[in-house]
Amino acid sequence: MKIVEQIKQPIAYEMELFEQKFLLSMSSKVALLNRITHYIVNRKGKQMRPMFVFLVSKMVSNGEVSERTYRGASVIELIHTATLVHDDVVDDSNRRRGFFSVNALWKNKIAVLVGDYLLSKGLLLSIDNNDFDLLKIISIAVREMSEGELLQIEKARRLDITEDIYYEIIRQKTATLIAACCSLGAASVKPESTHVETMRKFGELIGMAFQIKDDLFDYGQEKIGKPTGIDIKEQKMTLPLIHVLNKVSKKDSKWLINSIKNHNKDAKRVKEVIAFVKEQGGLDYAVTKMKAFQEEALKMLEPYPESAYKSSLILMVNYVIERKK
Repeated sequence: MKIVEQIKQPIAYEMELFEQKFLLSMSSKVALLNRITHYIVNRKGKQMRPMFVFLVSKMVSNGEVSERTYRGASVIELIHTATLVHDDVVDDSNRRRGFFSVNALWKNKIAVLVGDYLLSKGLLLSIDNNDFDLLKIISIAVREMSEGELLQIEKARRLDITEDIYYEIIRQKTATLIAACCSLGAASVKPESTHVETMRKFGELIGMAFQIKDDLFDYGQEKIGKPTGIDIKEQKMTLPLIHVLNKVSKKDSKWLINSIKNHNKDAKRVKEVIAFVKEQGGLDYAVTKMKAFQEEALKMLEPYPESAYKSSLILMVNYVIERKK
């Protein structure tokens, strides 16, 4: 059995029901919108975010979910989908998960409006049901994701990024949404309990490991969604590179910065940078850090009683750093 199917097993029924509810939560009176949202739903990814919501919810409440859990999962997925649609416009990207992106098929203006629509649908789903605690969790995540993206853009311009700033960027950009999924799962069944903050921290740690793994793909040979060296071409400062920049001689660090600033479109130079970072132990260092986040996340699950949901979350944490794409 595929690992994702194995993780999904204890929540298979909830995930099926969730898909129906999620489609309903997107519906509109505008035919064009429905056509686009159907297109998006039919090309869904692994749905890791709703999986986190249901697994956490069932783990902290001895196997229970509520209508709030379904709404929480729908809100997260609506907001996440809105950010993906907007990201493709920002990045001028024509593909998403192997298919044409919304902006490639319907142009940027429509894509931006669709993203706005999905965002507002998500917020209203919480407001209409008085899920103000869930809405707060989501709204903080949206704010932090925007701040993280802007911080990354600002730093890419100057390339003056330290390891601490890098962690802050990935915490906001990536980890905050997974943290929101986990705290939402807990809050949907045990509002105002200590589980809400514990699970937020748990999700944040997984998110950090997840993003470092993504950074490592930029140096790898595996067949994945993005070609090798794309982060360097986009002048994104990732952990392997930051670590090497901080430890090498002034001359080497000058060469690295110059390569990224002025030769980032030169395929041969990008290959040289990748080889240099590998040689200097940048990848090994990033792997060590990623594993530290993973171990810390697993520690947070220890106090919870054994259950199929806890086992799936452990599998999920391990999958995040062992995945091939």
